[in-house]
Formats: sequence, structure tokens, C-alpha cells
Amino acid sequence: MSLDGFIARENGSLDWMFSVESEGDVGYSEFYATTDTMLMGKSTYEHVLSMVDTFPHSDRICYIFSRTENRPDPYVTYINSDPVAFTRELKAQEGKDIWLVGGSELADGIIKAKLVDEWIVTIVPIVLGRGIPLFKTNNPETELTLLRTTQYGQFAQLHYVTK
Repeated sequence: MSLDGFIARENGSLDWMFSVESEGDVGYSEFYATTDTMLMGKSTYEHVLSMVDTFPHSDRICYIFSRTENRPDPYVTYINSDPVAFTRELKAQEGKDIWLVGGSELADGIIKAKLVDEWIVTIVPIVLGRGIPLFKTNNPETELTLLRTTQYGQFAQLHYVTK
């Protein structure tokens, strides 16, 4: 996210993330190895598809939350049910970590339900001034414990666990 808390410009653009000097893959490979399941909103899924030729997460179980879609897709399963109830059921199953990719609307309900166990937030050194916020308003107070901070070039990654 930007230093002032945005995950995209108002139009959804992520161009600003690529204009800053980084180092390696900014910890992505290490993090990705800890997951086996992804939760994503339909807009985020469509944005990912617009940036690549082939869906980059075909090696993961991917659930796409959509109020309208429910078509066959070789890479994902569309979910039309309540994201909070679905996430609770998913967390009760065996497996690796679940990656809540986003966007912020999907994340909002899951955050408000206090279902996030770990928070890995990478700060991009830019103040956008406006855009799509990572966190919406009126979240419950949630105490966190800092596990580590890591610097990747100009990026700062914060890794917390929920107390």
C-alpha cells in the first residue's frame, strides 16, 4: 500500500507501485510458499487477468467472490455466498495459509469479523493523496504483535500476527 494507506488509484491503476526501486520480488516467493488457497474479489481477479497472458496462480485453490458470476472457469471457483461464513468454514479445514488478496471490499467484511490471523503489509514510499484504501472505516480494534520488518530496496514490509 502507499504510505497514506491506498492500494490503488481511484481508477484501480497500480502504476505507482512499479515506479519505485525495489529489491528482488519484495518477499513474494517466500510468502507465496506459505499459502495454498486464495480469496479474491471479482474486480481484483479481472485486474490480474488484464495484466497477464496466463493466470499466475493456477497452482493454488482460488475462490472468487462475485454477486453475479458463477460460470465455469479453469482457474477459479466462483462463490456467491457470504464471504465471512465461507472464510470461517475454510479456516476450519486443514491446509496452509489462506491469502486474502482483495480487494478492499472483500477484505473489509473479513477484517470486521476478526478472521485475519496474520497481516503482511508492504509500504511503497509514495503518498497518493487519494485512491482505494486498504482499510475501510469502523474496523474493530485489533491488537497486533510485530513479528518482523524487512526492507526490500525502498519498500518496507511489516509482518504482524493478531494477538
